[in-house]
Amino acid sequence: MIMHAKKHVAARRYRGLWRGWLWIGPAVLLEVIFFIYPLLNTLVMSFQNADETNFVGLKNYQMIFTNAAMLEVLKNNLFWLLFGTVLTVGLGLLVAVLVDQLKVESLVKSALFVPMAISFVGAGIIWRLVYIYQPAGDTQIGLLNALLALLKLPPQAWLINPNFNNYAMLLVYVWMWTGFCMVILSAGLKNIPDDIVDAARIDGANRLRMFWHITVPLLRPTLAVVSTTMIINILKIFDIVYVMTGGNYRTDVVALEFYNQLFTFNNYGLASALAILLFFTIAPIMYINIRRLRAEESLR
Repeated sequence: MIMHAKKHVAARRYRGLWRGWLWIGPAVLLEVIFFIYPLLNTLVMSFQNADETNFVGLKNYQMIFTNAAMLEVLKNNLFWLLFGTVLTVGLGLLVAVLVDQLKVESLVKSALFVPMAISFVGAGIIWRLVYIYQPAGDTQIGLLNALLALLKLPPQAWLINPNFNNYAMLLVYVWMWTGFCMVILSAGLKNIPDDIVDAARIDGANRLRMFWHITVPLLRPTLAVVSTTMIINILKIFDIVYVMTGGNYRTDVVALEFYNQLFTFNNYGLASALAILLFFTIAPIMYINIRRLRAEESLR
């Protein structure tokens, strides 16, 4: 009798195991085919030469961190990472706080969120028309230079001059993503308990003190999610730079350099090394974000 019961339990466990694998099997298979295998193959290729005929060890990685052109690419990515994250999250938080509980709140949010409906390519084309440059004395058809002409100021080659072309493209990214940050942070603001805010007001806290000592601490989980999302987006930045400058005039970034090395120069080894660099930069950020979300869910 006991042996029969044990066999019955073992059979049920066996059927349950196969039933589980039947459900997750297709997902695991797709993961292996479209993620694990390409990742491992790219990792192997990153240790090979341009045409994948010889192993060169860490030579491709050494080139990334020693070659002057590659160092400029990394510097541009750091520029985007720092200013892009700070400006989108900072402006999004500022607008969310300023319009909170105003009558025009929904109108302002809608206006700032509209650019999110435009693709990066579309936004790049729109802003190229804004930045179009013609030599001094010619008719300025670019909106920004036309405004400068009205003010009797000389036109500027916004996308050619290395002194500010990266800032000009960064403005496009900020224009697109500030609305996203604002909406997410505004939702976090709505979840701050009213009794905490009322208690702070009764204690005589002004708006600035309430912002730094109540709003920001209670918004910290939301700020972390929004910030990591912006960091991941910026590390992969490609479309805006590709459409607006093609990486010329000292505006190249890692994703665009990877594309050029692979499809223009057919340097599979260096292109794979750049892809692996991007992956291992983004993966820890995603891991931290997932752990934080799981920790928050466990507290609810």
